[in-house]
Amino acid sequence: MAKRNDPLNPDPTFLDFWRERHLCTLTTLRPDGTPHVVPVGVTYDPEAGLARVIANKASAKVSHVLAGSGAQEGGARVAVCQVDGRRWATLEGLAVVRTEPDRVAEAVRRYAERYERVPAPNPDRVAIEITLTRATGNGTPS
Repeated sequence: MAKRNDPLNPDPTFLDFWRERHLCTLTTLRPDGTPHVVPVGVTYDPEAGLARVIANKASAKVSHVLAGSGAQEGGARVAVCQVDGRRWATLEGLAVVRTEPDRVAEAVRRYAERYERVPAPNPDRVAIEITLTRATGNGTPS
């Protein structure tokens, strides 16, 4: 059964699940309103109320976020999700694309910490920052 969490103050089991190393998905909306779902690495920062995804600025996910940000104040509606057997967790919110070097570096640092590898240098890297509005899931062990 899905359980709702406060994305800024999640229960410990939910947060522990987001600290484990898992491949995730990012769902954005194409201009025609259909969902675009891609595998990504996600980091969750409840203290800042953010989830972060690093990406290439020429990627479809970045163009969808940019298009959605222009259409809606505060950012594009997105969701990130991770699954491990019967455990799953989804974070929803408003995404914006960050190009500021300090924001991108923070996203890369967090990615390296969670996924235990530093991504190759990429001069076209950006960070997608998601201001969290909802957290749901079932993070209890199977």
